[in-house]
Amino acid sequence: MTRYLLAGGGTAGHVNPLLAMADRLREREPESEIIVLGTAEGLEARLVPQRGYELVVVPKVPFPRRPGRAMLTFPGRFRAMVGSIVQTLEEREVDVVVGVGGYVAAPAYLAARRARLPMVVHEANARPGMANRFGSMLTRFVGVAFPGTRLRHARLVGMPLRREIEELDRHASRAEAIEFFGLDAARQTLLVTGGSLGAKRINDTVLASAAGVIGAGWQLLHITGERGDLRGQTLKHHHAIDYCDRMDLALAVADLAVSRAGSATVSELTALRIPAVYVPLAIGNGEQRLNARQAVESGAARLVDNAVFTPEWVGTSLVPLLQDRRALSEMAGAAASIGMRDGTDRMVGLIHEAVRIS
Repeated sequence: MTRYLLAGGGTAGHVNPLLAMADRLREREPESEIIVLGTAEGLEARLVPQRGYELVVVPKVPFPRRPGRAMLTFPGRFRAMVGSIVQTLEEREVDVVVGVGGYVAAPAYLAARRARLPMVVHEANARPGMANRFGSMLTRFVGVAFPGTRLRHARLVGMPLRREIEELDRHASRAEAIEFFGLDAARQTLLVTGGSLGAKRINDTVLASAAGVIGAGWQLLHITGERGDLRGQTLKHHHAIDYCDRMDLALAVADLAVSRAGSATVSELTALRIPAVYVPLAIGNGEQRLNARQAVESGAARLVDNAVFTPEWVGTSLVPLLQDRRALSEMAGAAASIGMRDGTDRMVGLIHEAVRIS
C-alpha cells in the first residue's frame, strides 16, 4: 500500500488536476491512502471532502510582496508550517508528495525534502508559479501541461483531466446535450464561457452582438458565471445559464468556443478538437496568453485582446469565421494534432516512477 500526499489548491486550476490524479490513483489502487494538503480558504476546502478525500488543513502563509509586519513574521510562520507538514508526513507514513502549486505547495516540497521523501510537481500554466519553480529545483520529476514551460526537469505530460472529459464521445453525446440545454439540433452552437465567476467583457460583448451570431445561423450556449445575469435579456437561440454542472455536455455540443484561456479550458478544448477564440484575462502575469500560444500558433485557435473583444470585432471577425466551415474544420484538425487526453495517466506514471526510483 502506498500513501500519497497531494498538496496544493486555492483555485480550480490547481484543485481540478489534483482531484483528477487522486481519482485515478484511487481507481487503480483502492487499498492505497490519499491525503490532500490545503487551506481552509481555498476551493479545496469544499471540493476535496465532497470527492471523499481527507483534507489536512494548514494555515495560509503567503509570501509578503512588500515590506511590513507580515514580512517580519513570515520566516517564523513559514518554518512552523513546514514543521507541521513534516510531522504529518512522519505520523501518516507518507511515501510520496505530489504538488500542483498554490500556497501550500512550497512548504510541502520543503517538508518532503526534510523527510527525505520523493516529490513530484505538476505545473498547469505555461508560465509557472513561484511554488513550482521552487519545487522543480528539488526534484527531477516535473510534469507540465504545455510545451516550452520553463521549469527545470520539465516533461510534457499534458493536463490531468476529469474522466468524463477524457472519455467524452462528442458525436455520441450530442443528442443528449441538445435535449439537456434545450438547443436547436439544426443549428451549430457557439459555446461562450468566462469561467466560474464569469467575465464581464465577454458577457457584455456577446449580449450586444448575439443577434449577429444568430443571424449567421448559429445559436449560443452562454455560461455567464456567478457574476453574470442575462435572464430576460436574451434572444431566441441565445441560451444563457449562470452555472453549468454538465460541462461535458456543453463541450459535446460546442462547434466553436469563445472563452478565457485558463490552462484547464485550453487543455480541454484542444483535447476534444474544439476550435476556439481565446480572450485572455487582462490582469495577472500574462499566463493566459501563454497558455493559448501553442493552440494559436498551430492554427487551432485565434486570440483577441480583452480590450479588442467588442461587438464591432464580433461583426468583422467572429461572424465571418462562423460562416467559414472550411476554416473551422481546419482549426479542429489543428486542435487534434496538439490535444492530449491522457494527461492523468501520464502524471500517475510519473508519480509511480518517482516512488519506484527513489
